[in-house]
Amino acid sequence: MTGHDPDPRRFLPLTPVSFEILLALAEDARHGYGVMLEVEQRSHGTTTLRPGTLYRAIGRLLEQGLIEESEVLEPDASDDHRRRYYRLTDLGRHVASAEAHRMARAVDAAHAKNLLRPENAG
Repeated sequence: MTGHDPDPRRFLPLTPVSFEILLALAEDARHGYGVMLEVEQRSHGTTTLRPGTLYRAIGRLLEQGLIEESEVLEPDASDDHRRRYYRLTDLGRHVASAEAHRMARAVDAAHAKNLLRPENAG
């Protein structure tokens, strides 16, 4: 990042929904429904993004410059040409990484306080 780029830490902490979206876009461009499926599959069904919540968050992430609309290089034959695909911007990748590091530090602190022992599981 160059000197005039925003500091990724100024976006932290991310909302859980925003982090889930950035995480879903970390490897590939996806359309909104693809983001919803990725989050649900990765969380083994414990996190479900509803369309209204998802698209409001996508709008905010677009405004913040963390994601952008993307052309799909190899569209699937079943793809609807009206679908919008999204991908991380460089800033979005830096912000997602900063948030993951922030969360990792919180998990380390929870370990240090013995909060992650099996008998403490909810």
